[in-house]
Parts: sequence; C-alpha cells; structure tokens
Amino acid sequence: MGALPASAGHQPAPVCPGGGGQHGPPCQAGNLPVGANGRGLPASAGQAPGPGPHRRRRTGGIPVPCFVPSRRIGGTEGSGLAIGLLCPGRPGAGGSGGGRPPACDGAFCVGRGLGVRFEGEKGARFFRSTLVQTLFYGVFSAWVLWARQDGSQSGGFDWRTAVWHLRSPVLAALFSQLAQPGRLQPLGLVEVLDWSAAALERVDRTAFFSRFTTGEAVPYFYEPFLEAFDPTLRKELGVWYTPTEVVQAMVARVDNTLKQDLGIPDGLAAENVVVLDPCCGTGAYLAAVLRRIAANLEGQGLGALAGARVKAAATGRVFGFEIMPAPLVVAQLQVGLTLEELDAPLTETGNERAGVFLTNALTGWESHVRKPLPSFPELEEERDRAERVKQKQPILVILGNPPYNGFAGLAVDEERALSNAYRTTRRVRRPEGQGLNDLYVRFFRMAERRIAEKTGQGVICFISNYSWLDGLSFTGMRERFLEVFDAVRIDCLNGDVRKGGKTPDGEPDGSVFTVGGQSVGIQVGTAIATLVRKRNHKPVGAPLTCLRHLWGPAQAKREELLATAEMEPGKTYQEIKPILPLGLPFVQTAVSDNWFDWPSLPELFPKSFPGVKTSRDGFLVEVDLDRLRARVADYFNPALSHEDIARRYPGVMKKTARFDAHAVRDMLLKRGGPNEAGFVRFAYRPFDNRWLYWEAETKLLDEKRADYWPHVFKGNLWISSSKREIQSDFTHGLSVSHLAGWKLGFWGIHLFPARLREEGITNPNGQARRPNLSIAAQKYLTALGVSVEDLFYHVLAVLHDPAYREANAGALRMGWPRIPLPGWPKGDAEGAAVELARSAAHGRQLAALLDPDVPVPGVTQAPLRPEMKVVAVPSTTDRGNMANEDFAVTAGWGHFGKGDAVMPGQGRVVERPFTPEERSAMAPWHGTLAPLGPLGDTTLDVYLNDHAFWRNVPLPVWRYKLGGYQVLKKWLSYR
Repeated sequence: MGALPASAGHQPAPVCPGGGGQHGPPCQAGNLPVGANGRGLPASAGQAPGPGPHRRRRTGGIPVPCFVPSRRIGGTEGSGLAIGLLCPGRPGAGGSGGGRPPACDGAFCVGRGLGVRFEGEKGARFFRSTLVQTLFYGVFSAWVLWARQDGSQSGGFDWRTAVWHLRSPVLAALFSQLAQPGRLQPLGLVEVLDWSAAALERVDRTAFFSRFTTGEAVPYFYEPFLEAFDPTLRKELGVWYTPTEVVQAMVARVDNTLKQDLGIPDGLAAENVVVLDPCCGTGAYLAAVLRRIAANLEGQGLGALAGARVKAAATGRVFGFEIMPAPLVVAQLQVGLTLEELDAPLTETGNERAGVFLTNALTGWESHVRKPLPSFPELEEERDRAERVKQKQPILVILGNPPYNGFAGLAVDEERALSNAYRTTRRVRRPEGQGLNDLYVRFFRMAERRIAEKTGQGVICFISNYSWLDGLSFTGMRERFLEVFDAVRIDCLNGDVRKGGKTPDGEPDGSVFTVGGQSVGIQVGTAIATLVRKRNHKPVGAPLTCLRHLWGPAQAKREELLATAEMEPGKTYQEIKPILPLGLPFVQTAVSDNWFDWPSLPELFPKSFPGVKTSRDGFLVEVDLDRLRARVADYFNPALSHEDIARRYPGVMKKTARFDAHAVRDMLLKRGGPNEAGFVRFAYRPFDNRWLYWEAETKLLDEKRADYWPHVFKGNLWISSSKREIQSDFTHGLSVSHLAGWKLGFWGIHLFPARLREEGITNPNGQARRPNLSIAAQKYLTALGVSVEDLFYHVLAVLHDPAYREANAGALRMGWPRIPLPGWPKGDAEGAAVELARSAAHGRQLAALLDPDVPVPGVTQAPLRPEMKVVAVPSTTDRGNMANEDFAVTAGWGHFGKGDAVMPGQGRVVERPFTPEERSAMAPWHGTLAPLGPLGDTTLDVYLNDHAFWRNVPLPVWRYKLGGYQVLKKWLSYR
C-alpha cells in the first residue's frame, strides 16, 4: 500500500512504531513504518504549536508527551503521528515542591482501590506517572472515539469534554478527577493539553481512519507512548511486548491441553472454562483466546448463535487484570475490536463491557472486609468486580506474560507473602540467593495456588525469565510444582544475553522478544511453562516433566513455537528426571554417576575469599606501574584540591551511596602519603595481570577484602572458581599467584588458596604457613604421601579436562565443582599416588601457561616450538616492521560505557585458509589430538589497527574462554 504524503515545511520528529500485543515494541527513531498489516499513519499539513521536535523540558519532574505531526526526510515517503515527543510545561508555583500532581489523598484512594501502597519517592513517581499516562492517553483515546462518532459535526475536539467519549467507567472517573482546572493549572498542563489537542486537530481524519478502525488506533499507539513517556518505569516494571506468534502458540497450547489432558473436548470454547490473564497489558492474550474460541465453535453448527457465545465469553468468563489505567483502556478496546471482527460487537450503550479490570492481580484473592471509597465509587465498583472474579469464579486457565521485575515503590504485604511458600522445602536443598524476590515468581505462586488449591484442576501457561528452571533460589518452587501438578512442560527459549547470546554451536541465539532486529529490555533467557493439574491428582509420584530447547534466530524460534503448538507433547518434548541433590533442576543435567561421591572444592580447601572489587578501576588499576604511581601521588598531594583531582580523575571523586569521595580523600590526606606496600601485581582478567594500588583504610576500594590480603604471599597458589556456572559452558579454574579481582570471572569468583598465613604455626622454613585443607583432605594426602601442592595441581588439571567438563556440564551449573580423586577418601587404592602425581604434573604445566608473568620455554620463551612460531605472528599490511604507532589498538575492539566500564566492540577479523607453511608447522595441532579441538581449514588474521595485525590466530584459540570471557577479544577491548 502506498504511503500518504506528508505536509511541506515540517520538521522531523522522533516517531515510534506501534504494535498490537501485550506490551508494544521498543521505540525507534525515524518515521512510522508501514507495519505488518500494511498500515501507515497520515498527518495533515501544519506545524504543532509550542516547542519544536527534539526539545525536552519537564513538567514538575514528569515528562509529558505531546502528539506532533512528523514526516520522514528522504528515503521512502510516509507520514506519522509521533507520540513520544517530551513536551514542556511550566513548573508549578510555589518553589521546588510544586508542579506535581497531588499524591496524598489521590494516592491513598487509588492505592486502596488497587490493593497497594505507594511508598517513598519511587512510589510517588509511579502514582504520578500513572495519573499523567491516564490524562494524556485518555485525551488521545477520547479523540479517536470523538473523531469516529462526532468529528463530522461542526466544532473541533475539546479535550475538556474527553470524559464523555471514554467508555471505561473507571478511566472516565480517573480522567474527570485529574482534568479539574484546580489540578491542571498549577502544573502548567492546561497549555500542554491544548497543544496536544491542536496537534490532533490537524490530523487528516479521513486518511487516518482509512488505515485504522476505531479500535485499532488506540492499541496501536499505546506501546510507543509508554516507551517514550516513561521508559524507566517500563523497565523497572519489566513490561515488554509479547510477539504475536508467542501469544498464539501459548493459546493453542492451552487449548490442546484442555482437550488432551483435562478431557474437555471443546477446549477454550467450553462454557465452563474460565480464563484469566492476570497481567493483560493491552489485551493480546485476551484477543487471541476469543479468536480461538470462535475457531473452536465453527464446527459445532451454531450458525448465528456462535457470535453470542463468543460475546458471552468476553463478558463473563475471559478475564484480564491490569494495574495501569492506560493499558487497561487499550485492552478493553482491543477486546471490543476483536468482537467486531468476529461479528459479535458489544452494544454502543455501554451496558456491556469486556471482563478487563483495573486491579492488582496479586491481592484480593481471599474474602475480607474492604473499606469503602466514597470519593471514588467507580474505583470501588471496579475493585469489587475484580474481587468477585478472584474469589468466586472457578478459574481453569491462567496464562500470560507476567512482569519480570519488582517495583520498589509499591508496598503490598499480601503480595510479598506470596513467594514465602517457595522459601521452605521438604526434601530438596534450601533456596539460596535473592531470585524469589523477582515479581514473576509471585505470579506463578498466585496462579499455582488458585489452580491447585482452589479450583483443583486447570492449566497455567506463562512465559517468563527462565532462571527458575535450574536456579538455586528456586529449589522450593520446583519441589512445589512437582508435588501439585501432573505435568510440567517447558519450552526453553534461551536467548540469554548474559551467556553470550550463542547457541551450543556458537551461532547467534536471539531473544524470542526481538522483533524486526530490534533489541529489547529483556536480557535474560526466557521459557514457556505449561503446568497441568488434573482433577484426580495424586500427590504421590513425580509428575511427567518434559523439556525442549529452542535455539537460533528469534523469528525461527517463534515460527517453531507456532508450528508445533498443536502437536502431541510426546512428539515435542523430551522427558527429564529432576535430580534431588542438585536442587531438582527442570533442565537436562549431565552428571557423572560418581559425582556425589567426589568431594567439592570447599570440602578439600575449606577457606576461600571473593576477589577484590575497587569500583574505581580507571583510577586504581593500571597496566603501567609508573602511571599508577603518578596518579596516586596526585591524589595524595595536598596542594591539589578536590576539584583539581575531579578534573583529572573524575572516577575517583564521584560520590556514591557507599563512597563519600571528599571525606575519604580528606581522611587519607590527613594520614599522609600512600602506602608503598599497596602497589601490587593484580590478576585483573584472565591473562591480563596489571598493577593495583591497594589501600587498607577507608572505602577507596569498594571491597578491599582485608581478610584475603594477608594470605597473598610469594609462592602461594590460588585457584579461582564459582559456586554456580551462569554461562552455558564451564570455564573456571584459573591459577593465579597475585592478588586477584572479583571480576577475574565474568560473574564474580572465589579464590581457593593452597596455604594460609597463620601466626603460631610455622613451616620448615620458619614461615607462618599452614595448608588450607579439610581434615578429610589432610588424611587423604597423608595416606598417599603427597603434598597440598600436588592436590592443588591435580584439581587444576581436572577443571580443565574437556571430558570432565562435558560429562558434568549440568552439575557444574548447579554448585561447586566436585573433584574425582583416586582412592578417595582413604587413599588406600593401589596406584593412587602415582595416578595423582601424573595428573599433578599436567596441572603444573597448566599453571605456568595460565600465568602471563611466568615464562614458558618453547611457548613464551625462546627457542619456540615450531608450531608456536607461526601462531599470532605480529605482522603489517606492507610486510614491514612495526613502528611505535602500530601498537595502538584502534580497530574498534572496545569503548567506554557507563562509568569505567569497557564495552567490547566488533573489531576487525579476517578469516582465510591456512597457508601451506602454517599447516605444515602446525601439524601436531591438527586432528583429534588438537588441544582445543580440530583446527579446521581456516584461520584468522586479527587486526590491531589499519596497519598491524596478528597473523594466523586459529579459530579454537580465538574462541577460547576462561572465566566466562573470550580471552583474546576481552584483552583487545581493554586496550
């Protein structure tokens, strides 16, 4: 369909594409594109009054959206209505405290109606944001309805009468309360609303409604509106667009589960199936459920009665809950639009309404006396209707996309208590960490309690963060599900940015929420859980637990979900057996038969320490010792003011909640100069040793680890590991001999020493040292007649053994590594000492290779082995020698992000075939004996800049990871 022309002489403005669905796609710069439905959005000629595009001011601390005509400059012509330009209002009178919507009586009343309390500044901001959303999106919604109903009459649109056009009683009441002159005038919002109405007046309504029906326009624009209006709140609440294919696949899965597992032949069309989306957003799941009901009714010969059945479902047994007013009206209109499409429209008189309610889905499920809301009867009626659904309706299906994050400003004791059921366990290990505080967990508990304890049967289908599948915080949650459900089916969608966003084969693995190549706020992997409870549930015996993984591009995953949504579970999923000692993970868990017979790292080396965390790396950590000394000397120079230091080294003078920069420097200046013993070698990242200034006093170092410091001495050995491997592959086991940083591993590490400094206990050299060994480990080594160093190097060799990592990949994700030991625990097996010594010899070689400060003959020390001579050879494009400027890393490998954070870049890598000389020299590395796997037929040239590069970096070397980092790429990014 051709695009409509834009007006001449108009300035470009940021435009956001909209989208149907629960929570719209992220905002984009540029003009409104033609969407999947072929629709663009026209605007009339003229310029919006007030500030031009790209100008941003604020009204009382609240961004206020304006609706501004815009057009694309160059490229494909089109026009759009930009929703999201943040427009100005005047700050309220009365000083800094003015200019904000009242958040006292209104907040109390709305909070009571929703079953929440707005606490602190964040709570007040949430309340104010909700009200302003209601005000401005109410104006837009009312304009759409006015334009369709009354726009042909004389006179223009008046936002002051918008309440007459809003079909939602509670939204109309909220708008009426907000739009009173006494509330708007002190905030400067009257003028802003006038601008908005004027901009809307210039829209070509004929062209607009040729592209959009009344019901389509309002849902279409809500998502970019929310993104532009309050992206921070959107992120904090974890509100994101659910792609249409995901919604349709989940609804189809639920429909088939009702038929196949619960014996309900009509599925969602059965009149006794009550459906709830507890976080319905803009109503995507509700609309999909209604379409599925209509499809199921087609073959029943109902004729003209089918529409009445669908409408009855929409008004009496398909329900949605939403806590934010603006998406509520979108959901109601979306349901209305769907009913119109199905030839079952709601009446225009307002006597019929969709079963979508403004309420907190996590509260109000138990009957108790509610205080009346005399100043807000519409909200009281809304609350009562929602609670009748919660307490009286036999809900059989609960589905949707619950928000991922908790919001600190909302206080609800009843809501917080929901996850307590998962904090206690019967047989499985107790939960660890803070994962149960995530908001989606409360939605799972609400749904589980309603289906399992109240209705007694039903289906839950949620898409959520997938951490609960195997996270140690969720052991009680998984144990509970195994007790109360008859089937647990998991579509693991992966797509976790934290794990590198790669498939097991190293290909890109996208988030299923990525639409049109646009990244979204959901960074974690996701999963769809279908939980089935049958009427004749038997609590004894494990349920059928099934899993499948989906990998690859986002679009391919969505297509696969949709294509397999109606297949029999037995043909789709693989049955798994959750392992009790590992915490009952709902994923395949590779583990050796003897895993639990082996001692864990803490059972061998009981004392460990987390690494040092400076939080001021840019100042305290340096490759060059002289530069570090110069910086620290400036810091301790009393002739330089705080302002002087802040100009030179802003990172060290930035105040944070835990660091008063001025007070810390004042204290250290009063003490005197720097501690010379504090300039130490520092294991900063894998293969990246630097210098650190370690300060024992104050919070100059965020976490100095004073208990760790005394045990770092010459000759001591340390091995790094973590309790749980977040990434898909285990890559821990770095041997270090210096003080080490917390981020030596991507998700933080603990360091296990071979020996400890302890006063009163001396070794044969008279030093205060003792082995860091458990009693069992000490007895074992004594029986074998070997040392703690032998054990240490054996552990290092085991952790780097590819066969060990592969055989125990699942177990390594769930806890500390366990170490196979010959003859453990008594040490009386024949040949055990020889076997341990052989393994320790490999570990000694590894330790040298892992420490860049240790020269390794033949590898880093001449004469080099033949195969090493041709690997990563410093080269130039003109085949000449490198000059000083050729050592600059300028090929786009990294840049500074927020604070001192270094963000990796793409860099420049050229893949090419091996030369005959390279292949001949590297013959020992080819084939199955290659240390990092077969080298293949191609290698890489890795560029430092336009002129200099490393010639011949084999692919397995380039991809090598340690501590969760791709080592070479990380090294380059920091330089």
